[in-house]
Amino acid sequence: MDSGQVFKDVLEIIRQIYTERRIGKIEAHWLTEQQLLELNIKHLNHNYHTDIITFDYSRGNRISGELFISTQMVKSNAAEHGCSVLKETQRVVAHGILHLLGFGDKSQEEAAVMRTKENEVIARL
Repeated sequence: MDSGQVFKDVLEIIRQIYTERRIGKIEAHWLTEQQLLELNIKHLNHNYHTDIITFDYSRGNRISGELFISTQMVKSNAAEHGCSVLKETQRVVAHGILHLLGFGDKSQEEAAVMRTKENEVIARL
């Protein structure tokens, strides 16, 4: 699986769905579980593992930012959820870009909307 191509494919689908938003510079960085934990502690003061951290640099209608993704957590999530690493990678990339579009996941309602939006993107891949 080519993670860079997955990122490009997901970004293109999001570009097609959210035509009212301009896509600026969005970068994906693929890290180890430990590297992402250190980033989580340093920048967010969260001392726990996660699959993705998104830094939002968007301004106005132009979305931009950086996605930091743990390849190990993606593999672990795929095994836990009984899906392929490809599908889980697509989901995590979509999740990060959806955060840049303003979708949250802190409450149960937000998380449900986020999951629906992730599934919408994945279904079009």
